[in-house]
Parts: sequence; C-alpha cells; structure tokens
Amino acid sequence: MDEQGRARRPGGRSARVRAAVHQAVTGLVSERGYGNFTVGEVAARAGVADTSLYRRWGNLEALLSDVLLTRLNAQAPMPDTGSLPGDLRTYAANVAREVTGPDGLAVVRLTIALSGAGRQGLQARDEFLAERRRQLQAMLDRARDRGEDPPDVLGVLDHLLAPIYMRVLFDAGPLTPDYLDGLVNRLLA
Repeated sequence: MDEQGRARRPGGRSARVRAAVHQAVTGLVSERGYGNFTVGEVAARAGVADTSLYRRWGNLEALLSDVLLTRLNAQAPMPDTGSLPGDLRTYAANVAREVTGPDGLAVVRLTIALSGAGRQGLQARDEFLAERRRQLQAMLDRARDRGEDPPDVLGVLDHLLAPIYMRVLFDAGPLTPDYLDGLVNRLLA
C-alpha cells in the first residue's frame, strides 16, 4: 500500500517506466559516455516526461546510482558448486558474460564515472563495492566451512575481477574460458 492506501502492483506501469528509463540510461552511457546527456534526453528516449524522472529520482546522479545498484542486484546469484575452484570458475564466467553483454561495458563505465560525481556517486560506488564484497565473502566462507583454504576477498578482486575488468575496459583481449580458468588457477596457486 502507498501513503494514500492504494495497493501497489508489482510490475505494472511503474515497473515498465523504470525498465525503460534504465535501458535509456545504459544506452546513452554506451553511446556518449557519462556526463554527456541530460535527464531530458533520458526521458525522451524512455518515452516519459522528464518531470516523472525528477519526481522519482530527483536528479541524474540518483538515477544513475539506481541503475547501477539495480544491475548489481539483478546479477546471477553467487555459485555454489560444492568446491571453491568450481565456484570461482562459475563466478568468473558469470562476470565475463555480464560485462561483455549488451550493457556490460556501459555499467562498468558508469561505476567508474560515478566515483567522480560527488557524494551521491561515491555512495553508489561504495554500495556497489560493498555488495560485491559481501557476495564474495559469502562464497569464500562456504568454502572455508567445507574445509577448503580460500583466498581473501581482496585476492579475488585483485587476481580475478581486476583482470576481467581491465580486459573489457581497454579491449585488451577476449575473455575466453581458458583465460578465465588461468586466472582462477593463479589465484588458487
């Protein structure tokens, strides 16, 4: 129920508008980069009034933060294959698929850009990183509970995620299964 006592429908127009606005944002980030479009351009692309965006998000940084955090929460759940090597290989493949997907590079660039976009941008970046660390820590804790000797979260960030993101950001080579397996092998060596 909302403040006026009306039942809120999951999905419905509000969900369609939010999805259209999020798609407009990732499309504009992909095409023009961060900071090179306005709320009005997002609204026009999404087919809604810009007043709707201001009413719901307040400003462009809040909208961009919402897009980023929504994408993080929509990612595949942390794998639980029964072994740390299996979990890490599956996780690396999931990350590679996400960042090379249709909006993947735009979301990575948005994460980086928000770091320089004031308090709200830093908060979104910090929430993104905190959630990523929480997810990774849960996977590593499961491995420890099974009697395995997992690396720490920073090890996973440094030796698994960083190379994946660097390859995507700088178009430094494909994220092949062999490459991802090599990253996991070096991490666990």
